[in-house]
Amino acid sequence: MKIDVVAIGELLADLISDDFVSDLSQVKKFNLFQGGSPSNLCANLKWLNKEVELVASVGKDSIGEFLLAELAKIGLSTQFINIDQQLPSSLVLVGKSIGTPDFIAYRMADTRIMPIDKYLLNNTSIIHTSAFALSKEPARTHILEAMKYATFLGNEISCDWNFASEIWYPENGQDVFNELCKLKPLLKLSLDDYRRFTNNPNASALTAIDFLNNCSSKFTCLTCGSEGVWFTNEDNNWVNLPARKVEVKDTTGAGDAFWAGFLSSYLEENSITQSVERGIKIASQKIQKLGPLYA
Repeated sequence: MKIDVVAIGELLADLISDDFVSDLSQVKKFNLFQGGSPSNLCANLKWLNKEVELVASVGKDSIGEFLLAELAKIGLSTQFINIDQQLPSSLVLVGKSIGTPDFIAYRMADTRIMPIDKYLLNNTSIIHTSAFALSKEPARTHILEAMKYATFLGNEISCDWNFASEIWYPENGQDVFNELCKLKPLLKLSLDDYRRFTNNPNASALTAIDFLNNCSSKFTCLTCGSEGVWFTNEDNNWVNLPARKVEVKDTTGAGDAFWAGFLSSYLEENSITQSVERGIKIASQKIQKLGPLYA
């Protein structure tokens, strides 16, 4: 059976604060959720009736068991999840927020992604990953090898460049980003991701667009929260669509919801604008609830 999307990257536990906070020092209580950008994307795409597979790594521990059980609960296969015998499952503490949340990541087993099964790459339409997943070895090498092979086959690749300097330290991610762009990916990043990536905390969307014009991606999408989405259309012109005005309950995972909406429409051969519109719709549904979109 043809697979629509294979997502390669982090599967981890999100511990999200019970209350809205400006930083994690204010948290009194956390709630446990299955998390990780590629795994969230897979779950959202499954919810949108697409065929998906997740390649990831968890520890041989109770958190790993929880994560595998959560995947099974929503109908995702665990066939390509590595169970690492040495490192514990990875955790991320997240402060619930109406803007960009404060977080701390404890990187462990998620970095131990093994070489990707060629069968998967031969039978899928899009291979997806994240900057988070590409930030550490051995995951980085194995993911880039898979993406290069996928482009050789004529398949498309996708990346959510969810850059955070604390995840990449002491590297700055520029060399990996340049290598990725040579593969002409479907590229998504937020304005906050751009600001962190370029160490320019006050950069505007127009500044980010000037930078992204030098990237050789097939399609680029810059999400700007309440300011909507900038994207390159079929004529390679930048276009802006506004965000929907909704009650915000939790922004965690909004980007994953947006990209799932976009990819689901793109796979159906809709226009870029139609695909972005669906992405905005799915993201607006996500931010109106705490926890996963599909729960």
